[in-house]
Amino acid sequence: MISILIPVFNFDIRHLVNDLVQQCKAAGILFEVLCFDDGSEQHYKKLHQGQFEAPVIYREIPENIGRAAIRNALADAAVHPYLLFMDCDSKVVSDRFIQNYLDHLSPSTLLYGGRCYEDRPPVERSFMLHWKYGRQREQKPAADRMRQPWHSFMTNNFLVPKSFMSKIRFDETLKQYGHEDTLFGLQLARAGVQIKHLDNPLEHLGLEPSEVFLQKTELGLQNLQLLRSRKTVIATRLLTLFDRLQQWRLT
Repeated sequence: MISILIPVFNFDIRHLVNDLVQQCKAAGILFEVLCFDDGSEQHYKKLHQGQFEAPVIYREIPENIGRAAIRNALADAAVHPYLLFMDCDSKVVSDRFIQNYLDHLSPSTLLYGGRCYEDRPPVERSFMLHWKYGRQREQKPAADRMRQPWHSFMTNNFLVPKSFMSKIRFDETLKQYGHEDTLFGLQLARAGVQIKHLDNPLEHLGLEPSEVFLQKTELGLQNLQLLRSRKTVIATRLLTLFDRLQQWRLT
């Protein structure tokens, strides 16, 4: 029924996979968990080698092929009619995480569960910027996200009928970090795919120091500029502000 797809990069996924397997077994459904490692450091590969058994499939890609390509590869390898994508640096926070998705399955609708962050601020101050940004900009209830359903979409935690993925792919020309989820959401919207937002979040564990967080933000801006140079119409707060500044001759 469900293929759970996890692109792995430099993160320990053992607890995440165990929680997902237990919930799927409790729900009594057919499932598989595909974990494709996209060129992680040897430390993380050794953590995972020999740790999983069917229906969990762990596979190592020899070299990093990028966030878009690894997700397309996972979708192609999946055998079940529904695909549940999630980031590897995630934590299941609800005992009903899988069941919540099962309750809303539809062959014509994409389901997005959302993202949350720990209530307590991080002890290390270098993680504070990422935590604050996540809490203020990414952690939103489903009712708020539904006001702008595609603008609020991210690829960290969503379920989609496999039939959609034969028509809409992640853009593999975006090699570096940033805005591949924005483009994917735009493609789905243009294809007329319905999206339903749920209060079914995964907690984001992968907080990064401010310096790394800002570097990745800059990489995302480069991707945004690349998409803009291709005349791809994407609505983000930043581009809206930039367009206004251009109109006012303030760039």
